[in-house]
Amino acid sequence: MRTVVETWPAASGGMPDPAGPFTMDAELAPNRSLPNPAFTVLMLTLAGVSFFSGILFVSMGAWPVMPFFGLDALLVWFAFRTSYRDGRAREWVRVGAREIAVTRQHPTGHLRQYRLPTAWAKLRHLNKGEHHSQVVLVQQGRALVLGAFLSPKERDAFAAALGAAIEKARTSPFLQHVRDQAQESGGERSNPA
Repeated sequence: MRTVVETWPAASGGMPDPAGPFTMDAELAPNRSLPNPAFTVLMLTLAGVSFFSGILFVSMGAWPVMPFFGLDALLVWFAFRTSYRDGRAREWVRVGAREIAVTRQHPTGHLRQYRLPTAWAKLRHLNKGEHHSQVVLVQQGRALVLGAFLSPKERDAFAAALGAAIEKARTSPFLQHVRDQAQESGGERSNPA
């Protein structure tokens, strides 16, 4: 089993959005275990069952059991709340001719931005098809892990789409136009006026 540790530094805050056109503009989000209305129904059902079971045990004289019924309902509520908080994480991946821009929103709401040059970034899909697979962008010994919260099948599909988008961006006419402009501006700088 190979695993990569993320070593790509986040870009400084307030960076402008990358210029288009994009060959990929994707938003990645973790799966939520239960939608809000179903969560409410589940918690009301669990609370009702716990309450009536607790009353039954109290009527039989086993009153010390009552708090444990409330405790298990509280632990289930806490577990779902933690899951919903983690569900606020997002990753936006934009692949353009010049750069790959990744914006990561942590569950706390903090944003981190990463920029990689499209021409030099290499896509690695480690442990493909396995539960612990990783989608990694690598450049000059630095690594950026993408979609860690996705399921293995979703990571496989995302890796294929990202690979196609990077290849398309590298061969796009826009990239050739950008290269031509860079050569022209570089040539003008070397000749003093």
